[in-house]
Amino acid sequence: MQTAKKRGKNQERRTGPETRDLHRLYEMAVQSPDVNADFFDRVYRSINDKTPKTLKEDFCGTALLSAEWVRKRKDNIAIGVDLDGPTLQWAREHNIAPLGEDASRVQLVEDDVRKVTKPKVDVIAALNFSYFIFKQPDALTEYYKTVRSSLNKDGIFVMDIFGGWEAQMDLVDKTKNEGFTYEWEQKGINPITNEGIFHIHFKFHGGGGIKKAFTYDWRLWSIPEVQQCLEAAGFKTVDVYWEGIDSDTDEGNGVFRKVTKVENCPGWHTFIVAY
Repeated sequence: MQTAKKRGKNQERRTGPETRDLHRLYEMAVQSPDVNADFFDRVYRSINDKTPKTLKEDFCGTALLSAEWVRKRKDNIAIGVDLDGPTLQWAREHNIAPLGEDASRVQLVEDDVRKVTKPKVDVIAALNFSYFIFKQPDALTEYYKTVRSSLNKDGIFVMDIFGGWEAQMDLVDKTKNEGFTYEWEQKGINPITNEGIFHIHFKFHGGGGIKKAFTYDWRLWSIPEVQQCLEAAGFKTVDVYWEGIDSDTDEGNGVFRKVTKVENCPGWHTFIVAY
């Protein structure tokens, strides 16, 4: 049997991804650090009429966003916080070291995000729904209090969140990428607690794949619940940024605008900004 290593490069591209690395596959499937960094800039400038310089990436994982942040401007500084030591080590080797001299402007911290409050920063991000790990309002509010105490006077806190009636269903959503299909599975949502299990699978186009590459035991939070916890933590303003729709494709256009009223839909993914 011919192995991937023995195939030519062009054949590998046709039959499967060029990497089997779980972390890299995750980055390719779900992350857009350049888009996120641009969004932080736009929102921060609209609120403060100046450019942010410092970012803290909570639940940073592979710190891809932190790396993108320091690439963006020569005076930007990033701090990544995560509990998983091996993942942080992977981040140092694969995303931070390649920055060269700029790597000195990224600090990775192995700790609970609720314990890291210094130094204060301009932007704190908690993306990919990572804060869903906190299942009780008191626990979520405690985390938000830490965030608030970690921000500069003009700082902003950015989260993403998903919902819609399909978010309550058992389903497998599939998205094709170059060489592989990313599968998002959600199952066993308990409507009384809004808790459920979520899996990420990767299926390689050349055959095979990785089942349950990542598994999450989460509570699905709603936008009003998150707003209430943020306000209880002392944030004065909580805005929702909703994605626009491309009139030609009827799909999201990647442009998020501040809104106060929208139509519900089967599935949505949006940003919450608190300051």
